[in-house]
This record gives sequence, C-alpha cells and structure tokens, in this order.
Amino acid sequence: MAAKLDVSGPPDSDSSSQNDQSVSSQSTKRSLRIAEKERRKNEVEDPFVLALQYFSDVEAGTPMIGNDEAERNLVLVEKVAYSRGLPPDAISVMLEFAMSLRMGSSPCARVLKCLIPATVVPQEAVVRGIVWLGVGKMPISTQVLFIKWVLTMFDMIDAKDQLQAIYGFVFSFVMETNLCPFICHLLFLLTRKKSVQVFRVRKLLDLQSKLGRQPFLLHLLSLYKLFCPEMVTLSIPSRMRAAFRNHNSPWKSALIAVQNSSQVASSVGLTFLMKDKTSSRKRKHCHLELPALRPAVHTKAQTEPSTSRKLVPLVQLHNFTQLLENIHRIELPAQMGSLLGSSIALQYLDCVQDESALLRLNYWLGHALHEEFLFCSDSGSSQTSEEVLQFLDRLLSTQHFLQEGFSSTESFLYKFLSVWDGSLLRPQILGLLSSIPVIPSSYIVQLLFEPLMQLFFTSTVFFKCGLIECLKNMLLKWLTWHSVYALDDGLDISINSHTPINMTLSGFKDSLMGLVHFVGRLATVGLQVEGCHTLLLSFILDFYDMVCDMFLKYGVPLVVMPPAGVFYPALFATDPVSVDRLARIMTRYKVNLTAAKNHEKVTAQVFHITRQTFLKFNHYLVFMVNCLWNSKLFHPDMALQLKEELLIKSKVPQYWSSFNLIHHPAFLSYAIDFHHKCWPDRKDKDLNSIKHSKPWGWYLEYLFAQGNDGLKQFVQANIGQNLTTGNAKGDNLSANQG
Repeated sequence: MAAKLDVSGPPDSDSSSQNDQSVSSQSTKRSLRIAEKERRKNEVEDPFVLALQYFSDVEAGTPMIGNDEAERNLVLVEKVAYSRGLPPDAISVMLEFAMSLRMGSSPCARVLKCLIPATVVPQEAVVRGIVWLGVGKMPISTQVLFIKWVLTMFDMIDAKDQLQAIYGFVFSFVMETNLCPFICHLLFLLTRKKSVQVFRVRKLLDLQSKLGRQPFLLHLLSLYKLFCPEMVTLSIPSRMRAAFRNHNSPWKSALIAVQNSSQVASSVGLTFLMKDKTSSRKRKHCHLELPALRPAVHTKAQTEPSTSRKLVPLVQLHNFTQLLENIHRIELPAQMGSLLGSSIALQYLDCVQDESALLRLNYWLGHALHEEFLFCSDSGSSQTSEEVLQFLDRLLSTQHFLQEGFSSTESFLYKFLSVWDGSLLRPQILGLLSSIPVIPSSYIVQLLFEPLMQLFFTSTVFFKCGLIECLKNMLLKWLTWHSVYALDDGLDISINSHTPINMTLSGFKDSLMGLVHFVGRLATVGLQVEGCHTLLLSFILDFYDMVCDMFLKYGVPLVVMPPAGVFYPALFATDPVSVDRLARIMTRYKVNLTAAKNHEKVTAQVFHITRQTFLKFNHYLVFMVNCLWNSKLFHPDMALQLKEELLIKSKVPQYWSSFNLIHHPAFLSYAIDFHHKCWPDRKDKDLNSIKHSKPWGWYLEYLFAQGNDGLKQFVQANIGQNLTTGNAKGDNLSANQG
C-alpha cells in the first residue's frame, strides 16, 4: 500500500509543475500583448509618426500654399531632423514625397535640406530619388540640390550595389550642363572596372571638346584610364586642381549637431565632415594604405584554381607553382596598388612583363606619390606617419625584388628633389633615388645634379655620406644594366626598364662619366668643408672602388680617374685603412688600363681612353711610389712642390721622408711597435734603422700581416719596375723603385 502511494506521488508533482508553467506562459504573453498595444497606441498618438503618415498618404495636386496642416507637419519633421536626425524609414518617406512633386516643387528644397539621417540612408530611397530625376518635371536647382545631398550622404548609404547597377542611367545625366560637375563626382565614386566602356569614354571626350579641359571631366577620365588605360589615350596632366568641391555646406552644421547629440558618429562616417577640403580629397584619391588583392569581378570563392580556360584571379594563387600553371590565364585585380602587397603578383610582373599591368600600376603609384608628397597643403604633418613609412618601405622592397624602379617613382623624385629638405624620410628617399635608371646626359644635370648639389653643400656630414652611398648604388645599377642588356656587337645598348630607354653606347658612357665626375666634384668640396672627415672619405673610396673596375668587372670601355681632391687626402690620411684602400684602388686602375690597352691591340677596337687619363694615372702612381717607398715627397719633378725656404722653416727633420711607409702618420704606430719587437732593449728609438735590408723585409711582412692587403698588392704590382720619375709621360703604366 505504501509502495503504491510512493509510486503515485511523482505524477501529481509533474502535473502541478506543468500547470504552473502554463500559467506563467499565459501571463507573459498577456504582458507582451498589453505592451504591444500600448506601443501602437503611443505611435498613433506620436505627432511625428502622424506627420510622416500625412506626407506618405498626401494625394498628388494637394496645394502647399495656405495648407496649415502640411506646414504644421513639415515644421514638426524639421524639428525632429535638426534635433536628433531622421530614422531610415522617415528618410524614405520624406525623400519620396519631395521627389514625386505631389505638392509641387515649392517644398522640395526645404525637405531636402532637412534630410539629416540619424544612422544610415536607405539605398532604395536614393535609387528611387535618382529615378525621379528622369521624369523631367523637377526644376534644375532642385535636381542639383538632390545630387549634392547624395554626394554628402554617400558614405552613410547602407549599400551601393543597386546604385552601381543603375550606373548607365546616372551617366545619362552627364550631358546636362548644370548637373555635369555633380554627376561626374557621383560617377567617380561609383565607377568600377566594368563601368568603363568605349562609348562612355567617347561621350566624355566629346563633352570635353565643348566645355574645355574641366577638372571634373579630367578626374573622371583619369579614373577610367586607371582601370582601362587602353581605352583612354588622352594625356592626363600630372597635377590638377581640385575637381570635386565639398557640397555639404547646407547639411554640415546639422550633421555635426546630430553627431554630438547622438554620439554615434564615428560608426556611420560623420566625422569626415570635420576634415578640411584638402584632406578629404587626398584621402579619397590616394590613401597610402595598400588595397587588398581582390579580383576585378567578384566570383564565388574556390578552394582550387579553375582548370578551365576561364581567367584565374591572382588572389586564388598561393604559390609559384600555381602561378606557372596559370601564367597565361591571370586576371589582374581591380586596384593595381594591391600588387605591391602580394609576392605572387610581383612574381607575375617579373615573369610576364605585362605592359598593361605596369602602365596601370605606374599610374596609380604616380598619383599616390604626387598627391601625398607634392600637392598636399598640411605642411607634411601626415608624411611622417607610420602609414607613409610602411608604404615607402613596401615600394623599396618591391623595386629591390624587381631589380628596377618604376617610371612614376622616377618622375616623382625629379620634382620632389626641388622641394626636399634632405631630412624628411631620408633613408626611403635615398633608397628610391638609387634605383633611377640611366638618364641622358642632356637632362641629368638639371634633373639630378643641381638639386642634389644644393642639398649636399648645405647638409651634415651624415647626409653627405648617405648621398655618396646612394650615388654608388645608382652607379652599380647602371653598370649592372649595361652588363645585362648590352648587345653582342658592343655598339648599341638598350636600357630595358619599365619605360624602355634606348641609347647608343657613347650616350651611355656620357651619362656614366657625368655621374662619376659629379661625385668627384662633390667629394672634393665635401672633404674640404668637412676637414677630410674619415667617415666621408671612407664612403668616397667605396665609390671609387667600384669605378676603378668598370672595364674588367662590368665590360664598360671607360676609365675615369679620381680628382686630385680625393687622391691626395686619401694618400695623406691619418688612418691606415684609407691609405690601404687607395693602394688597392690604384692597383685595380693599373690592371684595368693594361687590360684595356691589350684588348684594343688584339681587337683593333678603339676604347677612347684619352691620353690625359694615362698621364693622370702615371702622375698619381709615381707620386705615390716616391712618397711611400722612395722618400722623395717634394722632389722637383713631383706634382706637389714647396719652396726650399718654407720646408727649412718648418724645422721638420728629413721632411722628404715624412710620408714614407715608416714615418707616414697612418703607419707610424706600426713602425714603433715593430721597432720595439726587433730591438726591445734599445732606449732610443731610431726608426731609420728599419731601412736596413734585413729589417726592411721583416717590416714589410709585418705591415702586410696587419691586414693591409691593398698595400701589399700595390707594392707587388708597382715596386721593382725600371722607370724613373722623369719618364712618367705618355701611356706608361709603371713606377720607380727606390
């Protein structure tokens, strides 16, 4: 009995629990119904909702003048719009009312001016408004005001796909003279690659022939040319004044007020109104953040590239193998700037050399550089940002990968050098400068040498070192391009870059000589100004370490000697490294000159190495040997001469040996250390004792063992030749032995 009671107990509890839940559910539903009924009652009683209902239901032909109800409702809508903004459904209702002209054209301008969105603007409402433009009953001033409103609220429209779908309909209004500037602006914002058609380009060109080269037409054509350069053959000026004005003045103060009151501005794009005209234009045209790599036509994502003959977007390729398999079916991205951020895209450019892709990329890159660095008016405040540094570093790495510079970067640098202060983004600018291709000698002075000379002579020693290093890298690229692209016959070369430059070998040599002589002038004056600074001298010797080997290493039939303002400071330097490097450079000059003469005799090919070059080399060589080896510093036949009276007044003992391998300031410490090791017990140091035959050989071995390999090569190559100082004439390539 008890067991039965225990078993029957739980069902009674479940039934009670279910009844409680049912009662609770019914109570909740009843509360919701009451709340919904109360909300609807409040909405019906809300004057703003009633006002919207009035404008939604008003019949066409209803007069506005003398209509107190319409005036009262419009005032109420204006009050809400200017205080907290209109919700999306209110925007739709009021825009439809204004554009349909149901109460005539008199309230249209007033309604458009109060269309202040609280959050977003429905795309459908904008599309219907544009369609109403085609009816042809609206005054032209109202049409202009509507387009201005669309341009102002463009970033707040919730979507753009339907607007882009009626691109052709919008384009049809471009022939309206009063609407043309504003329609071009709207088209500029809506244009995609597939929007560019030949008939539209022709229409714009015809319009330009009637209106002249208007900025709004040129900017739209420039965008067309960016997407399809083969369709737009018009030459677009590199610098154009602002094409599209800000049209937000009727709504600016109201939008800012709504922004401050609602505190939701940044998420819907209201903050752009606080920027000035230049910043807004610059951000629209050439924001330096690289765009993402997206296909020109949006397609469904695929895990593997298609094997059919359809085009394969670059974004679907993930390695070099896939690139090779689809190399002839590549679809370029919609925004060419995205190529700089993709290693696969750069490999494609390097392999295929697609002229269309390079043209589009150069156009985008040139526009970005000019707008950001040359045409901005914010005193360069944005030019030191992390974004700019990343952009320039990416550009440098791209050019390093391609082993070539872009023509747009080259033209930008020629203009930027005239306004550059030498400190702004110095590593990046010098890096870009070093990639400039060969410049014809007729232009190189004006484009490159004059602005760099002004910067060099008014800058610090560290900038001077950086510029010499930059010019050395530029020379290296020029020599490398020559060795790669020179024709077999040696009579003509083609410098093959993104903008092919064809020039004769003599023209290339003229440009090369111009660069080397320019660096020689900079080095001469720089060493004088900086007091033969050791660091600057090191960079200069780096440059001539490359120049001395131009014939044997790079196949250029040219030898250019350093000026006296470089040779003598290096020879009389107080550090052994500089003297040792000069010795190596002179040795390489001798090897190159000898090889050039022998090659000329064998091939009967004239290299045009002048007699003055041989004379200059021999003078340097003889002077160096007499100075370091023969102890004949101020010999009567030497290039440097001082009066005997002045030398005696200097009271320098044995002045003629002051710069030999023992007493030279660069090697004096070595001589003292060697003397101490050879004669440790001597109290008086007589360095002349090193000149005896046996200690002299030991000293040379000791000197060469200290890492002076250049000096060792120089002694082995030049000491022991049977030539006196008086024979240093003509084409001789040797020196005297002491």
